[in-house]
Amino acid sequence: MEKVKRVLAKDSFNEHCGIKLLEVAPGYARSRMEIQDRHLNGLGIVHGGAIFTLADFTFGAASNSHGQIAVGINATISYAKAVSTGVLIAEAKEVSLNHKLGTYVVEIRNDKHDLIAIFQGTVYRKKEKF
Repeated sequence: MEKVKRVLAKDSFNEHCGIKLLEVAPGYARSRMEIQDRHLNGLGIVHGGAIFTLADFTFGAASNSHGQIAVGINATISYAKAVSTGVLIAEAKEVSLNHKLGTYVVEIRNDKHDLIAIFQGTVYRKKEKF
């Protein structure tokens, strides 16, 4: 688990986005992103790409939590509510796992616990370990 955290900590793009990994356990991860002006689109709400990035990072942490390299092969997101301020928390949970594929659902909520988006992703699990 610590090795997974160290590998993910090297991700400078997510660091640039202000994403912090809070927790990783087998098949599970939780991350946060404090909303800043750089996350807002021209309408003054959080850009869909910023929300997707938070969800994708958390999905990556959960899917690699078993110590076997997992790479995304499909991802979809549905946006439920616009948000402009506060903190976003992403929580990824494994819903299916076999020797080749893993499927995960990530809920993104604000600090008031409102559902902001739902992300679903599938990974291909490589033979290599961390």
